Amino acid sequence: MSSPSLLVVLTPTETENFFSPPLLAELRALAPDFRQLDPTGLSAADFARELTAADPAILLACWKTPALPASLPPRLQYVCYLAGSVKTFVSRTHLEHGLLLTNWGHSVSRVVAECALLHTLTCLRQATRWTFAMHQHGAWKNGPTRAVSLFGRRIGIHGFGPVAREFIRLVHPFGCPVTVFAPDVDDAAERTYGIRRAPSLADLFAHSDVLVELAPLIPATTGIVDEKLLRLLPPGAVFINVGRGAIVDETALITVAREGNLQFGLDVFATEPLSPNHPLRGLTNVFLTPHFAGPTLDRYPDATTHALRNLRSFLSGQPLESSVTPEIYDRST
Repeated sequence: MSSPSLLVVLTPTETENFFSPPLLAELRALAPDFRQLDPTGLSAADFARELTAADPAILLACWKTPALPASLPPRLQYVCYLAGSVKTFVSRTHLEHGLLLTNWGHSVSRVVAECALLHTLTCLRQATRWTFAMHQHGAWKNGPTRAVSLFGRRIGIHGFGPVAREFIRLVHPFGCPVTVFAPDVDDAAERTYGIRRAPSLADLFAHSDVLVELAPLIPATTGIVDEKLLRLLPPGAVFINVGRGAIVDETALITVAREGNLQFGLDVFATEPLSPNHPLRGLTNVFLTPHFAGPTLDRYPDATTHALRNLRSFLSGQPLESSVTPEIYDRST
Protein backbone atom coordinates (compact mmCIF):
# COMPACT_ATOMS: atom_id res chain seq x y z
CA MET A 1 0.00 0.00 0.00
CA SER A 2 1.53 3.32 -1.03
CA SER A 3 1.16 6.41 1.11
CA PRO A 4 -2.52 6.33 2.07
CA SER A 5 -3.86 9.50 3.67
CA LEU A 6 -3.80 9.86 7.43
CA LEU A 7 -6.07 12.08 9.50
CA VAL A 8 -4.87 12.72 13.06
CA VAL A 9 -7.62 13.99 15.37
CA LEU A 10 -5.96 14.99 18.63
CA THR A 11 -6.15 18.03 20.86
CA PRO A 12 -2.90 19.96 21.36
CA THR A 13 -2.64 18.48 24.86
CA GLU A 14 -3.11 14.93 23.58
CA THR A 15 -0.51 15.54 20.89
CA GLU A 16 1.97 16.86 23.45
CA ASN A 17 1.34 14.01 25.89
CA PHE A 18 1.52 11.16 23.40
CA PHE A 19 4.01 12.47 20.84
CA SER A 20 7.49 13.71 21.55
CA PRO A 21 8.98 15.58 18.55
CA PRO A 22 10.84 12.45 17.35
CA LEU A 23 7.67 10.33 17.58
CA LEU A 24 5.65 12.98 15.75
CA ALA A 25 8.30 13.10 13.05
CA GLU A 26 8.10 9.32 12.77
CA LEU A 27 4.33 9.55 12.37
CA ARG A 28 4.60 12.18 9.63
CA ALA A 29 7.19 10.08 7.81
CA LEU A 30 4.84 7.10 7.74
CA ALA A 31 2.16 8.98 5.82
CA PRO A 32 3.27 11.96 3.75
CA ASP A 33 -0.42 12.69 3.05
CA PHE A 34 -0.86 13.82 6.65
CA ARG A 35 -3.45 16.13 8.12
CA GLN A 36 -4.06 17.01 11.76
CA LEU A 37 -7.39 18.21 13.14
CA ASP A 38 -7.98 19.67 16.62
CA PRO A 39 -11.37 18.33 17.82
CA THR A 40 -11.73 20.97 20.56
CA GLY A 41 -15.23 22.39 20.34
CA LEU A 42 -16.26 20.22 17.41
CA SER A 43 -19.81 18.90 17.51
CA ALA A 44 -20.58 15.42 16.23
CA ALA A 45 -21.99 16.95 13.05
CA ASP A 46 -18.91 19.15 12.58
CA PHE A 47 -16.62 16.16 12.98
CA ALA A 48 -18.66 14.10 10.54
CA ARG A 49 -18.31 16.85 7.92
CA GLU A 50 -14.56 17.19 8.51
CA LEU A 51 -14.07 13.43 8.35
CA THR A 52 -16.05 13.13 5.12
CA ALA A 53 -14.15 16.02 3.54
CA ALA A 54 -10.78 14.52 4.45
CA ASP A 55 -11.83 10.99 3.42
CA PRO A 56 -8.68 9.42 4.93
CA ALA A 57 -7.62 5.80 4.66
CA ILE A 58 -6.39 5.91 8.28
CA LEU A 59 -7.74 7.79 11.29
CA LEU A 60 -5.62 8.28 14.40
CA ALA A 61 -7.89 9.17 17.33
CA CYS A 62 -7.98 9.52 21.10
CA TRP A 63 -10.22 10.47 24.03
CA LYS A 64 -11.32 13.85 22.73
CA THR A 65 -12.16 12.66 19.22
CA PRO A 66 -15.96 12.76 18.70
CA ALA A 67 -17.72 9.47 18.03
CA LEU A 68 -17.57 8.15 14.49
CA PRO A 69 -20.66 8.94 12.42
CA ALA A 70 -22.84 6.03 11.33
CA SER A 71 -21.86 6.60 7.70
CA LEU A 72 -18.10 6.55 7.19
CA PRO A 73 -16.16 8.08 4.30
CA PRO A 74 -15.53 5.53 1.53
CA ARG A 75 -11.73 5.33 1.85
CA LEU A 76 -11.55 4.87 5.64
CA GLN A 77 -10.18 1.41 6.35
CA TYR A 78 -8.37 1.60 9.70
CA VAL A 79 -8.84 3.48 12.97
CA CYS A 80 -5.81 3.50 15.23
CA TYR A 81 -7.13 4.49 18.66
CA LEU A 82 -4.42 5.68 21.03
CA ALA A 83 -6.39 5.01 24.21
CA GLY A 84 -8.29 2.01 25.59
CA SER A 85 -12.10 1.94 25.80
CA VAL A 86 -13.64 2.23 22.33
CA LYS A 87 -17.36 1.67 22.82
CA THR A 88 -18.30 5.35 23.02
CA PHE A 89 -16.28 6.03 19.87
CA VAL A 90 -16.90 3.13 17.47
CA SER A 91 -20.05 1.07 17.01
CA ARG A 92 -20.15 -2.67 16.57
CA THR A 93 -21.78 -2.08 13.19
CA HIS A 94 -18.65 -0.28 12.00
CA LEU A 95 -16.60 -3.37 12.79
CA GLU A 96 -19.14 -5.73 11.23
CA HIS A 97 -18.83 -3.72 8.02
CA GLY A 98 -15.09 -4.30 7.92
CA LEU A 99 -13.54 -1.30 9.69
CA LEU A 100 -10.20 -2.24 11.24
CA LEU A 101 -9.71 -0.96 14.80
CA THR A 102 -6.89 -1.19 17.31
CA ASN A 103 -6.42 0.40 20.73
CA TRP A 104 -3.55 0.66 23.18
CA GLY A 105 -4.10 -3.00 24.13
CA HIS A 106 -1.41 -4.51 26.30
CA SER A 107 0.99 -1.56 25.95
CA VAL A 108 -0.20 0.02 29.23
CA SER A 109 -0.95 -3.17 31.16
CA ARG A 110 2.22 -3.16 33.23
CA VAL A 111 1.53 0.38 34.46
CA VAL A 112 -2.00 -0.52 35.55
CA ALA A 113 -0.59 -3.59 37.29
CA GLU A 114 1.96 -1.35 39.00
CA CYS A 115 -0.89 0.74 40.40
CA ALA A 116 -2.61 -2.41 41.65
CA LEU A 117 0.62 -3.26 43.46
CA LEU A 118 0.70 0.26 44.95
CA HIS A 119 -2.82 -0.24 46.30
CA THR A 120 -1.94 -3.68 47.62
CA LEU A 121 1.11 -2.56 49.58
CA THR A 122 -0.63 0.57 50.85
CA CYS A 123 -3.55 -1.44 52.20
CA LEU A 124 -1.45 -4.19 53.76
CA ARG A 125 0.59 -1.57 55.61
CA GLN A 126 -2.60 0.34 56.52
CA ALA A 127 -0.86 3.43 55.21
CA THR A 128 -4.06 5.46 54.79
CA ARG A 129 -4.86 5.22 58.51
CA TRP A 130 -1.32 6.18 59.48
CA THR A 131 -1.18 9.02 56.97
CA PHE A 132 -4.39 10.53 58.38
CA ALA A 133 -3.22 10.04 61.95
CA MET A 134 0.23 11.53 61.43
CA HIS A 135 -0.93 14.51 59.39
CA GLN A 136 -4.03 15.36 61.40
CA HIS A 137 -3.29 14.20 64.93
CA GLY A 138 0.48 14.11 65.28
CA ALA A 139 0.30 10.36 65.89
CA TRP A 140 3.18 7.93 66.19
CA LYS A 141 3.21 4.18 66.59
CA ASN A 142 3.00 2.82 70.11
CA GLY A 143 4.36 -0.71 69.92
CA PRO A 144 3.79 -3.11 67.01
CA THR A 145 1.33 -2.01 64.34
CA ARG A 146 -1.33 -4.13 62.64
CA ALA A 147 0.42 -3.73 59.29
CA VAL A 148 1.39 -6.89 57.44
CA SER A 149 3.77 -7.75 54.60
CA LEU A 150 2.95 -8.92 51.10
CA PHE A 151 5.47 -11.76 51.31
CA GLY A 152 3.63 -15.08 51.33
CA ARG A 153 0.12 -13.57 51.19
CA ARG A 154 -2.54 -15.51 49.30
CA ILE A 155 -3.49 -13.45 46.25
CA GLY A 156 -6.74 -13.88 44.37
CA ILE A 157 -7.37 -12.27 40.99
CA HIS A 158 -10.79 -11.98 39.38
CA GLY A 159 -10.04 -11.76 35.67
CA PHE A 160 -7.16 -12.95 33.52
CA GLY A 161 -6.52 -10.22 30.98
CA PRO A 162 -3.20 -8.51 30.24
CA VAL A 163 -3.24 -6.48 33.47
CA ALA A 164 -3.82 -9.58 35.58
CA ARG A 165 -0.93 -11.35 33.88
CA GLU A 166 1.39 -8.40 34.44
CA PHE A 167 0.32 -8.26 38.09
CA ILE A 168 1.19 -11.93 38.50
CA ARG A 169 4.69 -11.16 37.22
CA LEU A 170 5.06 -8.20 39.60
CA VAL A 171 4.18 -10.19 42.72
CA HIS A 172 6.28 -13.21 41.79
CA PRO A 173 9.29 -12.04 43.88
CA PHE A 174 7.05 -11.94 46.97
CA GLY A 175 6.47 -15.70 46.89
CA CYS A 176 2.69 -15.33 46.91
CA PRO A 177 0.45 -18.23 45.93
CA VAL A 178 -1.85 -16.80 43.24
CA THR A 179 -5.35 -18.07 42.48
CA VAL A 180 -7.38 -16.81 39.52
CA PHE A 181 -11.03 -17.04 38.61
CA ALA A 182 -11.78 -16.35 34.95
CA PRO A 183 -13.28 -18.33 32.07
CA ASP A 184 -10.05 -18.28 30.06
CA VAL A 185 -7.82 -19.89 32.69
CA ASP A 186 -6.91 -23.35 31.44
CA ASP A 187 -4.28 -25.98 32.26
CA ALA A 188 -1.70 -24.28 30.05
CA ALA A 189 -2.23 -20.93 31.82
CA GLU A 190 -1.84 -22.60 35.21
CA ARG A 191 1.49 -24.07 34.15
CA THR A 192 2.77 -20.97 32.36
CA TYR A 193 1.94 -18.49 35.12
CA GLY A 194 2.29 -20.79 38.14
CA ILE A 195 -1.25 -20.10 39.29
CA ARG A 196 -4.16 -22.08 40.67
CA ARG A 197 -7.57 -21.99 39.03
CA ALA A 198 -10.38 -21.22 41.50
CA PRO A 199 -13.46 -23.45 41.16
CA SER A 200 -15.79 -20.50 41.81
CA LEU A 201 -15.78 -16.80 42.54
CA ALA A 202 -16.93 -17.53 46.08
CA ASP A 203 -13.96 -19.84 46.61
CA LEU A 204 -11.62 -17.13 45.30
CA PHE A 205 -12.92 -14.58 47.81
CA ALA A 206 -12.99 -17.01 50.72
CA HIS A 207 -9.33 -18.00 50.32
CA SER A 208 -7.62 -14.71 49.42
CA ASP A 209 -5.70 -12.37 51.71
CA VAL A 210 -5.56 -9.91 48.80
CA LEU A 211 -8.33 -9.91 46.19
CA VAL A 212 -7.62 -7.91 43.03
CA GLU A 213 -10.63 -7.11 40.85
CA LEU A 214 -9.68 -7.07 37.17
CA ALA A 215 -12.64 -8.62 35.38
CA PRO A 216 -14.05 -6.88 32.28
CA LEU A 217 -17.27 -4.93 32.74
CA ILE A 218 -19.89 -6.83 30.75
CA PRO A 219 -23.53 -7.61 31.60
CA ALA A 220 -22.51 -10.85 33.32
CA THR A 221 -20.09 -9.08 35.69
CA THR A 222 -22.00 -5.87 36.42
CA GLY A 223 -22.61 -5.75 40.18
CA ILE A 224 -21.30 -9.29 40.60
CA VAL A 225 -19.18 -8.39 43.65
CA ASP A 226 -21.95 -8.07 46.23
CA GLU A 227 -22.10 -8.00 50.02
CA LYS A 228 -22.14 -11.80 50.25
CA LEU A 229 -18.87 -12.08 48.34
CA LEU A 230 -17.18 -9.27 50.25
CA ARG A 231 -18.09 -10.94 53.54
CA LEU A 232 -16.37 -14.13 52.40
CA LEU A 233 -13.00 -12.36 52.53
CA PRO A 234 -11.00 -13.36 55.64
CA PRO A 235 -10.76 -10.79 58.48
CA GLY A 236 -8.06 -8.24 57.70
CA ALA A 237 -8.06 -9.06 53.99
CA VAL A 238 -7.57 -6.50 51.24
CA PHE A 239 -9.92 -5.79 48.32
CA ILE A 240 -8.42 -3.91 45.38
CA ASN A 241 -10.31 -2.55 42.37
CA VAL A 242 -8.34 -0.91 39.58
CA GLY A 243 -10.61 -2.39 36.90
CA ARG A 244 -14.16 -1.07 36.61
CA GLY A 245 -16.26 0.40 39.40
CA ALA A 246 -19.61 -1.00 38.27
CA ILE A 247 -18.44 -4.58 38.79
CA VAL A 248 -18.93 -3.93 42.50
CA ASP A 249 -22.24 -3.26 44.24
CA GLU A 250 -21.16 0.08 45.73
CA THR A 251 -23.86 0.13 48.41
CA ALA A 252 -22.57 -3.22 49.67
CA LEU A 253 -19.00 -1.96 49.42
CA ILE A 254 -19.78 1.06 51.58
CA THR A 255 -21.60 -1.07 54.16
CA VAL A 256 -18.70 -3.49 54.55
CA ALA A 257 -16.02 -0.79 54.41
CA ARG A 258 -17.65 1.19 57.22
CA GLU A 259 -17.30 -1.82 59.53
CA GLY A 260 -13.51 -1.48 59.32
CA ASN A 261 -12.65 -5.18 59.24
CA LEU A 262 -11.19 -5.13 55.72
CA GLN A 263 -8.83 -2.85 53.83
CA PHE A 264 -9.89 -1.40 50.49
CA GLY A 265 -7.85 0.08 47.64
CA LEU A 266 -10.12 1.71 45.08
CA ASP A 267 -9.22 3.53 41.87
CA VAL A 268 -12.59 3.17 40.10
CA PHE A 269 -16.14 3.86 41.17
CA ALA A 270 -19.73 3.40 40.03
CA THR A 271 -20.08 7.12 39.32
CA GLU A 272 -17.08 9.27 38.49
CA PRO A 273 -15.78 11.66 39.56
CA LEU A 274 -16.40 10.64 43.16
CA SER A 275 -18.66 13.20 44.82
CA PRO A 276 -17.03 15.41 47.51
CA ASN A 277 -19.34 14.01 50.22
CA HIS A 278 -19.16 10.38 49.10
CA PRO A 279 -19.34 8.01 52.11
CA LEU A 280 -16.09 6.29 51.13
CA ARG A 281 -14.19 9.52 51.71
CA GLY A 282 -12.62 9.80 55.14
CA LEU A 283 -12.62 6.08 55.92
CA THR A 284 -9.16 5.27 57.22
CA ASN A 285 -9.31 1.68 55.94
CA VAL A 286 -9.94 2.86 52.37
CA PHE A 287 -7.15 4.01 50.06
CA LEU A 288 -8.61 6.14 47.27
CA THR A 289 -7.10 7.26 43.97
CA PRO A 290 -8.93 9.20 41.20
CA HIS A 291 -9.05 6.61 38.39
CA PHE A 292 -5.38 7.07 37.58
CA ALA A 293 -4.27 3.44 37.30
CA GLY A 294 -3.82 3.91 33.56
CA PRO A 295 -0.56 5.08 32.06
CA THR A 296 1.31 7.75 33.93
CA LEU A 297 2.23 10.76 31.84
CA ASP A 298 5.77 9.51 31.31
CA ARG A 299 4.43 6.20 29.94
CA TYR A 300 1.97 7.62 27.37
CA PRO A 301 4.66 7.13 24.70
CA ASP A 302 4.34 3.37 25.30
CA ALA A 303 0.89 3.61 23.71
CA THR A 304 2.31 5.81 20.96
CA THR A 305 5.05 3.32 20.12
CA HIS A 306 2.41 0.58 20.03
CA ALA A 307 0.27 2.68 17.66
CA LEU A 308 3.20 3.44 15.37
CA ARG A 309 4.02 -0.25 15.19
CA ASN A 310 0.43 -0.97 14.16
CA LEU A 311 0.49 1.79 11.55
CA ARG A 312 3.64 0.31 10.02
CA SER A 313 2.00 -3.13 10.03
CA PHE A 314 -1.11 -1.77 8.30
CA LEU A 315 0.93 0.00 5.67
CA SER A 316 2.90 -3.17 4.92
CA GLY A 317 -0.11 -5.47 4.98
CA GLN A 318 0.94 -7.25 8.18
CA PRO A 319 -1.37 -8.38 11.03
CA LEU A 320 -2.27 -5.76 13.63
CA GLU A 321 -1.74 -6.04 17.37
CA SER A 322 -4.61 -5.40 19.80
CA SER A 323 -7.24 -5.59 17.06
CA VAL A 324 -10.77 -5.00 18.32
CA THR A 325 -13.00 -7.49 16.52
CA PRO A 326 -16.79 -7.62 17.02
CA GLU A 327 -16.27 -10.51 19.46
CA ILE A 328 -13.63 -8.60 21.45
CA TYR A 329 -15.85 -5.52 21.30
CA ASP A 330 -18.63 -7.49 23.03
CA ARG A 331 -16.28 -8.49 25.86
CA SER A 332 -14.82 -5.01 26.25
CA THR A 333 -15.70 -2.29 28.70
